[in-house]
Amino acid sequence: MSANFRPRTATAVIIANMIGTGVFTSLGFQLLDISSPFAILMLWIIGGVAALCGALSYAELGTRLPRSGGEYNFLGEIYHPAAGFVSGWVSATIGFAAPIAAVAIAFSKYMAAVLPWDMTPGMQTAMAIALVLTMGNLHGRSRRMSGASQTALTAIKVALIIGFIAAGLFLVRDPQPISFLPKPGDGANLLSPAFAVSLIYVSYAYTGWNAATYISGELAEPQKSLPGILVKGTLLVAVLYILLHVVFLRAAPMEALRGEVEIGYIAARGIFGDGGGRIAGGMLALLLISTVSAMTLAGPRALQAIGEDFHPLRWLARTNADGVPRNAVWLQSGIATFFVLTQTFETIIIFAGSLLAFNSLLAVLGLFILRRKQPKAEVPFKVPAYPLVPLVYLAITAFTLIYVVTTSPKTAVGALVLIGVGLVFYAISRKQAPE
Repeated sequence: MSANFRPRTATAVIIANMIGTGVFTSLGFQLLDISSPFAILMLWIIGGVAALCGALSYAELGTRLPRSGGEYNFLGEIYHPAAGFVSGWVSATIGFAAPIAAVAIAFSKYMAAVLPWDMTPGMQTAMAIALVLTMGNLHGRSRRMSGASQTALTAIKVALIIGFIAAGLFLVRDPQPISFLPKPGDGANLLSPAFAVSLIYVSYAYTGWNAATYISGELAEPQKSLPGILVKGTLLVAVLYILLHVVFLRAAPMEALRGEVEIGYIAARGIFGDGGGRIAGGMLALLLISTVSAMTLAGPRALQAIGEDFHPLRWLARTNADGVPRNAVWLQSGIATFFVLTQTFETIIIFAGSLLAFNSLLAVLGLFILRRKQPKAEVPFKVPAYPLVPLVYLAITAFTLIYVVTTSPKTAVGALVLIGVGLVFYAISRKQAPE
């Protein structure tokens, strides 16, 4: 029988899923309308609180419903199989494949900045596709190879970020004269529309805290290990995000960061000098490899669960001798390749981020339904300070989604279309199911 994933691998999946492009690109957009260091830090603290509340809620959901598949499993069990199918459909087409494409595109752009020769757009696209397919091949072979490589890549990622933070805190010769303490007017900043819009970017940057629930059925004792995995991974990332933004704002003037995407590059120049740009580009490129790897590992488990439950799609549930859903891995990699060829980085981030947030909002809301249906159920883990913790997550997530709908109605329409197509596929698969 094939080996299960270890808790440290699941924790690595969470960390690698979360730390991607968002934390290294969001600050420039936030500084367009917010110039308060205190307000900027509060964005990332609030985002971390939301992610932690979500992780605690998923910890109880995962111990009550310990099967792999993430929201596909939760929504199908709590609401209706159709809700689970659509959630899995969204995860397959957008939730993992689209972010994989976005991160691969970012990887190719940073590599183009680091390498000593000029890369044409076609060469950058080819490099992005090569990364997607390489990770597909790596994670389509065996759990042992998949788990070991993911743990190693994530360890490198965390070590590089800690090194960058240490350099930013102790090696900056002329740190910016800023204070992170609240000042008059900061209260208005926290209640402003600009703060709400900026929280959308932060929410996307924290996306991925739920990734371990996609492989929970492949953990040895998920009901015991999952809560610690979710909480530890999310807390570590939240701390790193907050420290990174302290470094960004200390290392470079706000005027240099405002409106820019390559925040890591600009901050590195403030720390190391002009040569730091290439160092930052190479570092971020390595970090993004880990992110693509983690998404390639976790996402296909939702497809596998769909294949197990819906007969016409049973080919997605087929595994190799080591229990890896190879067909699902390659389908997701194929969809990601399609997005690399047809979509832009910005389009993918906005669309994928809002749909993932909506998916998780429904899952956390389902915790209230489960508690009502099973009031006396004995489970290894229950959310502390219930119902406050899930309510905090629901409030912050709903707040950001409302602003996505109001500021980008096309995103909402596109999401409805995708959900509608998923329902059509669900109806077709039910009709073709064997008696």
